[in-house]
Amino acid sequence: MDAVNSMIQEKPVVIFSKSSCCMSHSIESLMRGFGANPTIYQLDQIPNGQQIERELVVMGFRQSVPAVFIGQQLIGNERQVMSLLVQNQLVPLLKQAGAIWI
Repeated sequence: MDAVNSMIQEKPVVIFSKSSCCMSHSIESLMRGFGANPTIYQLDQIPNGQQIERELVVMGFRQSVPAVFIGQQLIGNERQVMSLLVQNQLVPLLKQAGAIWI
């Protein structure tokens, strides 16, 4: 978990993705639409991508990608993000994390 923790430190929004994952791209677009500038890690394009995937599983994340962190907290995949959106909780969470200022 050390690698994941170091990658999410001091970044308001982090998305672990794969270049071929359309849902990851959709969540990235959603975040950018709110004015957030997420840090994106393409696990299939970085040297330690498989290690990161294993660490995410140890942290309790069961799906490959996208794995979304807001304010250094694991939110989950696209379903959890969309659930927060529908419940009007995503924008306040992004504000609290310092990702947006609206």
